[in-house]
Amino acid sequence: MTSAPFPLPPDSLTNSDITELTAWRHRLHQDPELSGEERDTAARVVAMLLPTAPDRTLTELGGHGVAAIYDGAEPGPTILLRCELDALPIHETGTPPYRSNFPGKGHLCGHDGHMAILAGVARWLSRNRPARGRAVLLFQPAEETGAGAAAVIADPRFVEIAPDLSFALHNMPGVPLGTAALQDGVMNCASRGMKITLTGWTAHASLPESGRSPAPALARLLTDLTALGNALHQSDPDFARVTVTHARLGEPAFGVAPGAAELWATLRTQRDAGMAGLVDKAEAMVRDAADALGLEREITYHDIFRHCENAPEANGILRAALQAEGIETTETDLPMRASEDFGRFADHGPAAMALLGAGDRPALHNPDYDFPDELIAPGARVLIQCLRARLY
Repeated sequence: MTSAPFPLPPDSLTNSDITELTAWRHRLHQDPELSGEERDTAARVVAMLLPTAPDRTLTELGGHGVAAIYDGAEPGPTILLRCELDALPIHETGTPPYRSNFPGKGHLCGHDGHMAILAGVARWLSRNRPARGRAVLLFQPAEETGAGAAAVIADPRFVEIAPDLSFALHNMPGVPLGTAALQDGVMNCASRGMKITLTGWTAHASLPESGRSPAPALARLLTDLTALGNALHQSDPDFARVTVTHARLGEPAFGVAPGAAELWATLRTQRDAGMAGLVDKAEAMVRDAADALGLEREITYHDIFRHCENAPEANGILRAALQAEGIETTETDLPMRASEDFGRFADHGPAAMALLGAGDRPALHNPDYDFPDELIAPGARVLIQCLRARLY
């Protein structure tokens, strides 16, 4: 059973709050920092949190993570609300007056907006301390690489904020404004980056037979790995996809037959169990292609994301919070093919994430994407409702 969230007082977040939070979001957008480099962003978060008087603030958590803790008057559960600090290594082509100051870097996934939403919750908490338990606002580093949540959880200080329930929101273009996507079960697919290195030896371009070129193996893997995917929708438990993202053969020289090749591919499945099977198939293909030509091979994995699954208890609270704010929910096109590392917090208690509709605009990670400011207020109110369901 989930308790119904209480209606919020009309002055929970003022027009002045929203104006200031919007301006703060724009400043974050101008100065994006990549995964693992979010030092200045974290410092801005700490400065923003200071007037809200958290009982404790943890910094450099799992890297540059920041966690603000607001204690209740009585014992009770710990509820963690999480957003992300990092931007993307993509050059921004949009033209807002607050566009990125750093070529090749941009807040093109909306993490600046997620931080503004959590900053709104912090302001509300400064005026409405929990009656019981604890509210934890986590500004997590390195979500885009899949390393951040794991690093935060591995930090010895995580025990100080270990949650009984965890919630998060992510903005989502294509989902209409005023609505959200939400379901019990898997919300985000599992994925990982597979880096394949093939090594033979070079030769003069006029005598390629005197060397050992990885070109035939690379050509074979370009098609065979992609063919491991299937035409199933991501809602099917057997969904699988392999996307080649980068390939390199030899050196840019006309006189040298290549002696090395590199191939990057992203493996994607609905669930972690499916990923294990896809990895086995992909590794067997690499082994066969390399062995057929007598090549050395190396496989490494990067940007590893587990699947993200909404637990019924947490999802019920989040659904009720959205309904209390008049936000309709849909399950269309869920789970997302895109991955999220928020699912790791589910190891420590029920967790749930909703996709807050961003309307008709460029897709996430597009070079002209910009978070819609009109999501700041409803996003904050939804997360506040989640807190009120258990801490008030």
